[in-house]
Amino acid sequence: MSAKPRVLLVEDEPEIRRFVKSALEAMSCVVTEADSVMSAMHVLSVNPADLLVVDLGLPDVDGQTLIERVRSWSDMPVLVLSARAMEQDKVDALNLGADDYLTKPFGIAEFKARVQALLRRHQRQDDLPTSVLSFGSVRIDFTKREIFKNDVPVHLTVTEFKLLAALVRSSGKVMTQKALLQDVWGPAFKDSSHYLRIYISHLRQKLEDDPSRPKHFVTEIGVGYRFKQ
Repeated sequence: MSAKPRVLLVEDEPEIRRFVKSALEAMSCVVTEADSVMSAMHVLSVNPADLLVVDLGLPDVDGQTLIERVRSWSDMPVLVLSARAMEQDKVDALNLGADDYLTKPFGIAEFKARVQALLRRHQRQDDLPTSVLSFGSVRIDFTKREIFKNDVPVHLTVTEFKLLAALVRSSGKVMTQKALLQDVWGPAFKDSSHYLRIYISHLRQKLEDDPSRPKHFVTEIGVGYRFKQ
């Protein structure tokens, strides 16, 4: 990551865009603007970013489409800004690969805190296991960040990989929801249990032989989760 984080801000309302840009520049970010999915894709093709901040209600297609397209080739953090406050909207965005979701209207302090948390997580080198781990039909090389299931490569997002590493580090032990949230997302997210449910589901879908009957990513009801090798 460059000394000054590069942020692509995708928002079609000029007043909100100016407000958010000003906040980002106050954090020493270099901000590039776009007002549609098409213009955002063009910007990204010539100007890489360290963070994507995107509205969902864009004039050409839904912002979820941009998240999905970006996730097909990039692990950059994605922060959604949206007036849609329904939990299902948040779940849908997170399932597509967004890292965080902030509902409009929002306070500038909270916005800055979430941006800082996303940039820190993306920049920090994870304290990962260095060995090769095998369980079931899965083989993970933490040094190379390579994952295979039945000898077929599996792609995990940065957040999914961080969650996997956190669980593996405490193999056999129960990790509380708050401990996992703080480890993977940061202290500001210790009560965001819906994030954890979604990403545990992602790991099960990608790594369990039968995601509906998980053997390795086990729920400890009312407490948290346990990784069983």
